[in-house]
Amino acid sequence: MSDEETKSDPIIIKKYANRRLYNTGSSSYITLDHLGEMTRAGVDFKVIDAKSGEDITRSVLTQIIMEEENRGQTMLPTPFLRQLIAMYGDSMQSMVPPYLEASMTALRRNQEQFRKSMAGAFNPFEAIAKQNMAMFQAAADMMAGKTPPVPQDEPADEASELADLKREMAELQAKLDKLGKK
Repeated sequence: MSDEETKSDPIIIKKYANRRLYNTGSSSYITLDHLGEMTRAGVDFKVIDAKSGEDITRSVLTQIIMEEENRGQTMLPTPFLRQLIAMYGDSMQSMVPPYLEASMTALRRNQEQFRKSMAGAFNPFEAIAKQNMAMFQAAADMMAGKTPPVPQDEPADEASELADLKREMAELQAKLDKLGKK
């Protein structure tokens, strides 16, 4: 097998009659919590009944959801669960899985876009705050009669913008001094 094929193969988890789960990838016993962590990390796995060889991944994933719900990590509102149960045996039942899967994919995509936009939204505020602090410092230095040096770690356009602001502040200070002498 190539490396690419190995990476795409799911890790096999064996579930024994004593309810123990064995991770064949790490050669260790694990818990449902570990499987939950693996799921959140995007690790692909398949749970096999050790005795029958049956794929029981769906029931184990459902069990993980129930464990989370019982811990107070509720995400499935009661009306949703009722509606889901009501769909079993309905003529539209076959349409529900692809619909839910597409909805979850869209939700994850929107969630990621929201996170990116929120991260980007705070960067301008940070830049404005830094600029305001620099202007405040420049004004305080001018009031004290000092002309502060331009920091070396700022990009040239920010440094020239700061220099322009300092010059404008100095001009304003000079005008204030003239008005004060009259």
